[in-house]
Amino acid sequence: MAAVWQQVLAVDARYNAYRTPTFPQFRTQYIRRRSQLLRENAKCGFEPGLRRQYLRLRSQLLALRYGPLSEQSSFRASSVRSSRTTLDRMEDFEEDPRAQGARGHRRSVSRGSYQLQAQMNRAVYDERPPGSLVPTSVAEASRAMAGDTTLSENYAFAGMHHIFDQHVDSAVPRLQFANDDKHLLACCSLDGTLSIMTLSPPPPTVKVTLKGHAGPVTDFAWSLSNDIIVSTSKDGTLRIWNTEDGRCIREVVDPEGSELLCCTFQPMNNNLTVVGNSKHLLQVVNISTGKKVKGGSSKLTGQVLSLSFDAPGRILWAGDDRGSIFSFLFDMATGKLTKAKRLVVNEGSSISSISARSWISREARDPSLLINACVNKVLLYRVVDNEGTLQQKRSFPIQHGSQLLHSIFCPLMSFRQGACVVTGSEDACVYFFDVERNTKAIVNKLQGHSGPVLDVSFNCDESLLASSDATGMVIIWRREQK
Repeated sequence: MAAVWQQVLAVDARYNAYRTPTFPQFRTQYIRRRSQLLRENAKCGFEPGLRRQYLRLRSQLLALRYGPLSEQSSFRASSVRSSRTTLDRMEDFEEDPRAQGARGHRRSVSRGSYQLQAQMNRAVYDERPPGSLVPTSVAEASRAMAGDTTLSENYAFAGMHHIFDQHVDSAVPRLQFANDDKHLLACCSLDGTLSIMTLSPPPPTVKVTLKGHAGPVTDFAWSLSNDIIVSTSKDGTLRIWNTEDGRCIREVVDPEGSELLCCTFQPMNNNLTVVGNSKHLLQVVNISTGKKVKGGSSKLTGQVLSLSFDAPGRILWAGDDRGSIFSFLFDMATGKLTKAKRLVVNEGSSISSISARSWISREARDPSLLINACVNKVLLYRVVDNEGTLQQKRSFPIQHGSQLLHSIFCPLMSFRQGACVVTGSEDACVYFFDVERNTKAIVNKLQGHSGPVLDVSFNCDESLLASSDATGMVIIWRREQK
């Protein structure tokens, strides 16, 4: 009955904004304590009927105390023009315990072209049910090695490890664990600051606060070595930060004075950062010089909200607030962008998030994009050629009409059955979907936020999941211990 105590916690979280409105720290302490007590009670084995009755009575009492609660009244509908991409390099590496050091560094392996692989995939897909993955000859053997565990068992996140509230009452549009790290996490806020947090050694703490932006921070990205962070802001600046001491190393002002809405590193050359702005412009910036790269600019049809490279850094996808996704070919030698393809997902619907992945699982090389597009769905597309052409594969229902929500692929490619994606939602929940399932694709649902969940991020070994919301709360979820 773990689902019932999560529903109780969700009800408490939604009414939490009414408790001591002038003391937000008390609200955070209250929800932490409620989570602890509910988890302890869930282990006591009370009758399911009694738990459901408690949920009904508590909901009624809270409604009598504070009034009926509509879906939209429990949070501020703040819109955040932002997105970024995870530097998703996991698909480029092959696990080899002998080649891994203390931080799990892996050796690189070669990869075939998108076009050849797409042709092979289409041939196999014709003989398989819609949505299923492409197996290799060792598929059944690898599943046997994993003990045939399900995605529900592998992604049984429930307990709250910690709650951060340093940005309370200002939305946290983006958060991200550091690359190949279990305990280092960063987030940005509309209050104009960024936070770098560490979860170990306990207790979890805010390591450093990055201050300097004069407007809301819309996006940020970790460098591959985690020694710097780049951030964009509505103040029209790109800033480069030292992650150890929080110093601002460089400030790059947008020459047109436009709001900067998203950014991402070039995965093979972290000296180059791609930035999107409110005047529909996409541009490549050399962060060492602070200058734009010649030939590294292009116009979209709307404000640039989201960016994602493929793992080799040869294709860049960009989404705008008019519902279009553009693909660009990136010249590795010069930084030049060449516009290749355009897809209109839904006219007028903001493309708030793009995540690229070359492998869905170890058993299926299937280049894919995961898209949030304000159409009450999270969308999964197949990349069918070397120019970034997209073909829709699946869609999964969530509540998404106006906020700039984000979703991610789960970072580890294991031998377990299925393949999982995670997304935020405007109903204050975090959803886990199995992209292999044709029906009942939801494998987990986390409740505890009191506003729209804007972003989600796994640490490198998937033992922790972080989620942020429009009220400024960051929750660290812990994998359920078996």
